[in-house]
Amino acid sequence: MKVTSLSTSWNGVRLQQVQQSYLIAALGETTATPYFIYRLRDAMLSNPGGRRILRDRPRITSQAMSVTELRALPENSVGRVYVGWLDREGVSPDTRDSVKYIDDEECAYVMQRYRESHDFYHALTGLPVFVEGEVALKAFEFANTLLPMTGLSLFAITRMKPAERTRFWTTYLPWAVSNGLRSKEIMSVYWEEELKRDVDDLRNELGIERPPDLRATRKRLREQKKTAKEKRDMMGGLRAD
Repeated sequence: MKVTSLSTSWNGVRLQQVQQSYLIAALGETTATPYFIYRLRDAMLSNPGGRRILRDRPRITSQAMSVTELRALPENSVGRVYVGWLDREGVSPDTRDSVKYIDDEECAYVMQRYRESHDFYHALTGLPVFVEGEVALKAFEFANTLLPMTGLSLFAITRMKPAERTRFWTTYLPWAVSNGLRSKEIMSVYWEEELKRDVDDLRNELGIERPPDLRATRKRLREQKKTAKEKRDMMGGLRAD
């Protein structure tokens, strides 16, 4: 009985996650048209790399880009950093929804390319997948692409804890705005051709600085809290003696 109940609950959670993902994808498409997706398409057309992407229409999937081959690339290469980020965060490149609500074929591909490139932006910046990292990356994407959905994602700061919100306003939002505005159009990066390149070299070319390591920051703060608690407990024990 308990097993059945747990299975039903888990299936319910999974269904809710799928529905939420679908609604977010649909909102992203409907808010991008008619102006913003055309602006992004035109920006790609004005860039040599962007034009070739629109001509070739490559897809970023585990079938098109072997993770086994990526793991064999040099240590600090774009491809190795990308697959390292996928492994560390437990993410697959095959989870992106297909575009359904953009009629123009070329613009529909631009939106699909944006979705499939998202994890490369994570890898390039080092930002993790939990809410604090996602919101910081969405802020960067909004400053760079102007896609409305990336800006609307900032409302997720309401889900953050007070300390996380403070960190976002003082550190990660300023980083996102300055880097997103000054960097080159990241949608015009032909990732498939950059896999063997040194990732720091690509960051320099694009004009992107890595933000402070969010996972390391959170780990350090947890350790500080743990140490402080142990000291308080020890002092309490001494006073009791």
